[in-house]
Amino acid sequence: MRTGKATLLLVAIGLFMGLSATAETKTNTLIWHKKPDTIDADISSWNVRQLLEHVAASTGWKVYLDPGAVHAVSVKFKETPSGEALQKMLGNLNFILVPEKNSPWRLYVFRTRREQATQLVAPPRKITKPIPNELVVRMKPGSKTKIEDLARSLNAKIIGRMDAQGAYLLQFADEAATQLASQQLANNADVAGTENNYPMEPPPALAAGNGNPPNLQLNPQATGNNKQLIVGLIDTPVQTLPGTLNSFMLPEQHVAGDFNVLADQLTHGTAMAETILQSIGKVTGGSSYVQILPVDVYGNNESTTTFDVANGIVQAVNSGADILNLSLGGTGDSQILADTIASVIAKGIPVYAAAGNEPVATPTYPAAYPGVNAVTAIDPATGQLAPYANRGSFVDIYAPGDSYVFYGGQTWMVEGTSPATAFTTGRAIGLADLNHASASDAPTLLQTYSPHTSIPK
Repeated sequence: MRTGKATLLLVAIGLFMGLSATAETKTNTLIWHKKPDTIDADISSWNVRQLLEHVAASTGWKVYLDPGAVHAVSVKFKETPSGEALQKMLGNLNFILVPEKNSPWRLYVFRTRREQATQLVAPPRKITKPIPNELVVRMKPGSKTKIEDLARSLNAKIIGRMDAQGAYLLQFADEAATQLASQQLANNADVAGTENNYPMEPPPALAAGNGNPPNLQLNPQATGNNKQLIVGLIDTPVQTLPGTLNSFMLPEQHVAGDFNVLADQLTHGTAMAETILQSIGKVTGGSSYVQILPVDVYGNNESTTTFDVANGIVQAVNSGADILNLSLGGTGDSQILADTIASVIAKGIPVYAAAGNEPVATPTYPAAYPGVNAVTAIDPATGQLAPYANRGSFVDIYAPGDSYVFYGGQTWMVEGTSPATAFTTGRAIGLADLNHASASDAPTLLQTYSPHTSIPK
């Protein structure tokens, strides 16, 4: 291998996936043509990571970058064969492309050795767009206008309510009707404000294998000198847990309408509940006063919304939750969700939320809101930040990103910042239980007993 000049290993180069990466500006474009296998590029201000993000988006490859590799990309060409184009764009950096038969090809970009390429580069993060035909409407305290009358005058349906907060989710016929209603509401003296409702990302897929149920003997006890501590689990529906674990579950609440859980498919909420209980068991030695209150904010939907998450948080707290686990997130910055979380934290209720499963530094919400304990994932084998995990400045805690849970006669492997968050929530509330403390003391106890996983704010 020649150091200082790009080295390329290609097999069946004509099989490249050809998609176009969207331009960030008029002078930064990368278009990968499928037939023939050529590239058009007009790039003046990308660094090597930005370039590789667009390569990953264009090809579907798994792209790995040497963290120490530095290169400013400035090229302009058209209809250039892909191998030659990569050499031009990467300059003096080396790269190797490894074809795979039944999985994405892997591209390694490095200074001198392939082993240096350790950081997974994700495609450019998609910014969540608001749901076009929905509006969150907040009424002023003491308003004489009923929300039902207001919705009727706007030809809208009320599809979500947070009465104590004076917040309501309205659905309109289309985007044009929504925009018109927003203009009308801006001049309504009884309306405190309106905002968009944002979708949140679907929970990650779970992989099943063979194995045995976890060897846990958690034994919930009647409340004595200890206060019954309750974890509010804001997630998908939770199924029946194995063995004694189900006795730790309180009746589930639902805020997103109908739900239908397939018996043979583990839900994300079930995996998080079991991960929390496993973590509690490791801390307490198997006897705990903690229970989990599951709040389903997904229903039958693939994803949830910021309004439903805010509503789920309210329901959990009103039902006695002392600590909240939010193994979910998205890029939509919602004022109703931010305000709801701020009010919860003001009550002394700790909130733990997942930082996101993209190797970026941009915010994920609700993890990035002030006061939230944002959890990202480490590789348990190496102790290093997991290649898929968000590494933003808002992150507070690093925790193991792998969890093995048992359901339906199988052991399921769960990976990501979701189980890292559940692990952390379980450890925090378990420490509070073990020390006969309140849930509000959990973050301090976690920092005291697990300083290697927590980063002080």
